[in-house]
Amino acid sequence: MTTARDLMTADATCVRASETIVEAARKMADLGVGALPICGPDEKLHGMLTDRDIVVKAVAQGRDPATCTAGDLAQDTIVTVGADDSAEQVLRVMTENRIRRVPVIDSHVLVGIISQADVARTLPEAQVGDFVETVSAAS
Repeated sequence: MTTARDLMTADATCVRASETIVEAARKMADLGVGALPICGPDEKLHGMLTDRDIVVKAVAQGRDPATCTAGDLAQDTIVTVGADDSAEQVLRVMTENRIRRVPVIDSHVLVGIISQADVARTLPEAQVGDFVETVSAAS
């Protein structure tokens, strides 16, 4: 059985809730990613920050990127999957929540992230096609 651990990209880099979105954007650019998990000082996951969040929730609203923090943009609901959840459960969570990336947790610790690309690299083509079509239709 394929699990979240098999699908995920390990060692996800966090942006701290206290870091500005300028710092977060630089981190995204350096890592070549479009999203980062937001972690607090307690290492607990506070949410996800996307490049789109930075543009739509901060820049477009006239917020100062040098003072607005990643924590300011964190959403109330955090969707995660467990490291030992099945691939089918991961797809169900991502599809039901219409999300393209999901953090992977093991005993309340962030251990990785699963993106659409991770799913595409690992699962059968038919399964991937249905998943991408459903999630992409939400955007």
